Amino acid sequence: MTLRVLFLMMLCLVLPQAAFAAGLPVPDQGPALRIQGSNTIGAALGPALVEGLLQEQGLRNIHREATDTTNELRLVGENDQGKQVIVEVAAHGSSTGFAALKNANADLAASSRPIKDSELASLKSLGDLKSPSAEQVIAIDGLAIIVHPDNPLHLLDTEQLARIFSGEIKTWEEVGGKGGAIHLYARDDQSGTYDTFKELVLASHGKKLGNAAQRFESSEQLSDSVSADPQAIGFIGLPYVRQAKAVAIVDGQSQAMLPLNNLIATEDYPLSRRLFFYLPPTGKNPWANALAVFAQSAKGQAIVAANGFIAQTVQAMAVTPNALMPEGYQSLSRHAQRLSVNFRFEEGSATLDNKARQDLARVLDYIKQNQKTQGQVTLVGFGDAKSDPARADLLSKLRAMAVRRELVKSGVVFRDIRGFGAQMPVATNNEDEGRIRNRRVEVWVY
Repeated sequence: MTLRVLFLMMLCLVLPQAAFAAGLPVPDQGPALRIQGSNTIGAALGPALVEGLLQEQGLRNIHREATDTTNELRLVGENDQGKQVIVEVAAHGSSTGFAALKNANADLAASSRPIKDSELASLKSLGDLKSPSAEQVIAIDGLAIIVHPDNPLHLLDTEQLARIFSGEIKTWEEVGGKGGAIHLYARDDQSGTYDTFKELVLASHGKKLGNAAQRFESSEQLSDSVSADPQAIGFIGLPYVRQAKAVAIVDGQSQAMLPLNNLIATEDYPLSRRLFFYLPPTGKNPWANALAVFAQSAKGQAIVAANGFIAQTVQAMAVTPNALMPEGYQSLSRHAQRLSVNFRFEEGSATLDNKARQDLARVLDYIKQNQKTQGQVTLVGFGDAKSDPARADLLSKLRAMAVRRELVKSGVVFRDIRGFGAQMPVATNNEDEGRIRNRRVEVWVY
């Protein structure tokens, strides 16, 4: 059963109301849907998805209305009876979305980082927000490290980043650049972008953000400030690089990577991240359900791409072999193409995570539509170096077998299953987060 069919079945369980917009209930008063949370999502992507849903529902005169509060707006449409459908969007940071769910001030939380254990516990009365239907990955983003366009620096590793943003490294000359004192620009404490940077860069190196950093609620304002300051460095979601310059990033033994679309789509880029909708399992709002279904659809993912994020649409891409790859992987890259998705697993297990469950349907659709079900697919597993090499080799192949089991159910006959153990890491193996990213399965097609 596909994710879309599952959601449509859930929507059918909603009791009819007095007025409808193409099957969805329209309340007599107040908003049909309230969204709170991430500014990364709420600044542009969230409203664009809402507009797409309203159009799909056949509403007319769809428009945006500003409010008296910065980073808040209302989206309004009219049904055939002339009744208004209102969706409210407040974009003050991911943490505010979960707080709004707890206070019953939102029907859906938009977040640019996964829900925290403390938030999960505090929202337990609303159901399991880590369940597949509650936790929806709507897009992939890359956290870009940006500097002034004239800054000559092209590369930084995550340890250097941690030392820069903690204030330990104070001048550009200390990292091989020029320009004197470094000026720090960062998102505010409510931001999921900041939470992601804190987890992937600062905390993984035992650092905290320096007090000298200028803080911003708005992604656009941060980026524009960096591009106007020759001594600046900041971090931002991929669509908000704007006029600034992004530098390549190295994490541990990974290769240097720019925030390029194909590297972010596979989540190989060290600072890639997922963007989420969280829907409370109990008392679900049917408009929230419908928005989640729309976001996962082809139309929804086209809107994701149009807004500068990475859509989850599966595509084949050529990989150029190089000397740093194992010989078997080089051979594979010469004769096959890699799909733009990696399967990843829940922490400490061989169980596919929620995004991987969503991606199974997308990969299967690609394989069937391109007539590659009979011996034209190879799965490649990778592990981490936490255990001995022989065990890492075995586990990497077992993870590939776990993906194989799911796709075989739908009639896919595989050409080969390979495991490369702890080779070709995409993140450091010194931290749990890095090890989880290195435990992955790639899909290749001939």
